[in-house]
This record gives sequence, C-alpha cells and structure tokens, in this order.
Amino acid sequence: MSYYYGSFALIVVLFILLVLVGTAYVY
Repeated sequence: MSYYYGSFALIVVLFILLVLVGTAYVY
C-alpha cells in the first residue's frame, strides 16, 4: 500500500511540474 501511494505521489509531482513548465513555455 505504501509503495502504491508513493508511485501515485510521484505521478502527481510530475504532472505539476509538467503544468508549470507548460505555463512557463506559454508565457
């Protein structure tokens, strides 16, 4: 269960970074 939560958190962090990079690229 802990491993699954860790992988989910990693995906969320990568998604947030992708959004930040995307907005920075737009501006």
